[in-house]
Amino acid sequence: MSKVQFPKGYKSLMGSKETEHAIVMVKDFFQGQLSSALNLTRVTAPLFLESGRGLNDDLNGVERAVRFPVKDLNDAPAEIVHSLAKWKRVKVSEMNLAPGFGIYTDMNAIRADEELDNIHSLYVDQWDWCACIDEKNRNIAFLKETVKKIYACLKHTEFYIYDRYDSIKPVLPENVTFVYADELQKKYPDKTPKERENIAAKEFGAVFIIGIGGKLSDGSIHDGRAPDYDDWISLNEEGFRGLNGDLLVWNPVLESAFELSSMGIRVSPESLNLQLEERGCPERKNLEFHKKLLNGELSLTMGGGIGQSRLCMFLLRKAHIGEIQVSIWPEKMRRDCMEHGIFLL
Repeated sequence: MSKVQFPKGYKSLMGSKETEHAIVMVKDFFQGQLSSALNLTRVTAPLFLESGRGLNDDLNGVERAVRFPVKDLNDAPAEIVHSLAKWKRVKVSEMNLAPGFGIYTDMNAIRADEELDNIHSLYVDQWDWCACIDEKNRNIAFLKETVKKIYACLKHTEFYIYDRYDSIKPVLPENVTFVYADELQKKYPDKTPKERENIAAKEFGAVFIIGIGGKLSDGSIHDGRAPDYDDWISLNEEGFRGLNGDLLVWNPVLESAFELSSMGIRVSPESLNLQLEERGCPERKNLEFHKKLLNGELSLTMGGGIGQSRLCMFLLRKAHIGEIQVSIWPEKMRRDCMEHGIFLL
């Protein structure tokens, strides 16, 4: 409960009905922009997957998936998705998409182990996307080019909202800045990763931190990543580990760094082997998804997730994600929020 932040003098810029309308506007406009910018076609997606196939996202490897038995499958266990990081790659491969084309979908997840605060909920909704790429594009330059396209979509959506709600002034800088997690660690060795994110986001307004999950020069990692989707171990042409990263903006309401997206170039068979060894889980090679990848049966891809409620929260200048989505909150949190002008749906 102590993690909930109450901005001094906070007051929502719109009422509940207007907020609901604005949420629809943000989501409809942004996904159209994203689809056009990255050549993505919309597909349907699963809410749950069969356990034991290696398709669910393992996040940091410690979060518990919500599981239930399926009666007509002899009570075989299924689990609610954490994200669609690996499922998307299989889908793109099955669709036999050409390089430069991909898919996007609404991903809805339940993360029972999430610590609830202003930006974390049990319910996760995001646009999951994945695109086929050529071998020649498995590099940092192509990753940056894609990030710039996504950032342009954010800028367009911010103006779209400002054009309709003039009380919501644009705050995003003209361009996104790229920094390496290793560089931040060397520059601020006495700071935690979150403190470094705050410094970078406040300085630049919008920043993409490259190299999430791989070891930094001091042996630490900036943040956890599963070993079987993003490539965080390969050395790129600028001499750093990692072909992935997080897109952060400076949130003027919470006055802190605010993650909107996590994305990256996906593992090759070679980097998958290395990352499974690095994380001490080589036994995953026997799972269905990992076998296909190691046998070269899956397309080379890049992909990521963009938080839907997070984006709406940022663009509509809300102080709590519960002002955007309906979820379960501790009763004390609801009372405390109400006392500070934050009304949870």
